[in-house]
Amino acid sequence: MGRSREERTGEASRRRRVTIADVAAEAGVSTAAVSKVLRDAYGVSDQMRAKVQAAVEALGYRPHTGARTMRGRSFTVGVMLLDVAAQFQWEIIDGITTHLEPTPFQEVLITGGLDPARQKRAVEALLDRQMDGLILITPSMEAAWLEELGRRVPLVTVARHGPSLTYDSVVTDDHLGAGLAVDHLVSLGHRRIMHITAPIGELKRPSVLSQTPRLDGYLAAMERHGLSAQVIETDYSEPGGHRATAQALDAPTPPSAVFAGADGSALGALRAAEERGLDVPEALSVVGFDNAFVSSIGRVSLSTVDQDGPTTGRIAAELLLQRLDGRAEPAHRVITPQLVVRGTSAPPR
Repeated sequence: MGRSREERTGEASRRRRVTIADVAAEAGVSTAAVSKVLRDAYGVSDQMRAKVQAAVEALGYRPHTGARTMRGRSFTVGVMLLDVAAQFQWEIIDGITTHLEPTPFQEVLITGGLDPARQKRAVEALLDRQMDGLILITPSMEAAWLEELGRRVPLVTVARHGPSLTYDSVVTDDHLGAGLAVDHLVSLGHRRIMHITAPIGELKRPSVLSQTPRLDGYLAAMERHGLSAQVIETDYSEPGGHRATAQALDAPTPPSAVFAGADGSALGALRAAEERGLDVPEALSVVGFDNAFVSSIGRVSLSTVDQDGPTTGRIAAELLLQRLDGRAEPAHRVITPQLVVRGTSAPPR
């Protein structure tokens, strides 16, 4: 027996793509309200957001990419990180993706490496794919290039210090974090504290990356305590931290403590100490900076400065959505770091 017209119409309706009007009808609100919730716009109440998100989930709504592009948006956000091995940056990305999850925006990731020229190519590749906005993690291009980029597209930088007229930024108070690390080691009785930093490249203060204010904070803290600074410059990586610590430990007067500007470098410092039969923290204390997940593993138990990667990523995504919603004035957010004391720092033997 053939199906009725009503049955055929109902099946066709179930096969067609759910629209924003369907979501509005299900939630009992206007399509404009649904649009505001999906864009994470200003002025949306928690009750409204809950009703719309419930309708989206019930209907399985997913915005149509082609229609978005025709309306002038791709609903994609380009995110540039250094490389896939940069663990702490993935914690930032986790915060970005978590914040974008309930919105129609989808992140697209690309690696830029350390070379500014390569980073520029990565950014242009994202722009060629019509990203609605960009989040750049530790971008090392010159300041003028970033300012011009901010005029072309909504832009948020992470870990790039210095003022901006055209884009938003999220940074950690790295100067304070370095001071926390030095103060901790000094309170334990250390006087010979070596710092592992990274090259500043072609950048100039105040538009610099995190390693520069961390170095400034270390130098200021050492001077405040009346101590002589010892700084070794290398790349922020496990091999870089290993090379710097090996150089310092093989010197006639080795340090009793190492403050590494990144947790990856601190892991290299731990390896250099192990190779020389030095017990940590009895013979050498080590403090990192990041509080990456690996630092909390029991066998590592690294004392470090926590700069809260997930919160950093969430704030970066939040700022970008505000930009996409029409905010024009630049915003600057600062994360307050905290010292996390674990098993790699103790009074000197």
